[in-house]
Amino acid sequence: MQIRNIASSALVIAFAFACSARAAAAADATPAKTEKPLTAQQARMKGCNAEAKSQSLKGDERRAFMSTCLKGGSTALTAHDTAKATPSTAQLKRKACSAQAKEKGLKGSERKAFVRDCASEGEVASAT
Repeated sequence: MQIRNIASSALVIAFAFACSARAAAAADATPAKTEKPLTAQQARMKGCNAEAKSQSLKGDERRAFMSTCLKGGSTALTAHDTAKATPSTAQLKRKACSAQAKEKGLKGSERKAFVRDCASEGEVASAT
């Protein structure tokens, strides 16, 4: 009987060893993840997070800072971000037309039609 217990124990130990060896071999066989380079947005997010952390920003202050920073409001603007930050001529026209519509008190579809027509004409009357 004692020999049977020793044989059973040896069998259990051998089985446990085989399972752990198999698990270790499977872990070694998994391919390592290759690191992809960060996209421009991911790099900007990483930089803004680091800057917010260095300033110890929390809550609403952090949220406002991150919003501004991710839109390109950070001091570290790239040439691409600077080009995006300046409004185009069409945007400036639409803004002026929108101001005129506001002065006239236009709302809803009338306002929308006025701004569209005003911007397409390209003639922005000076607000007096």
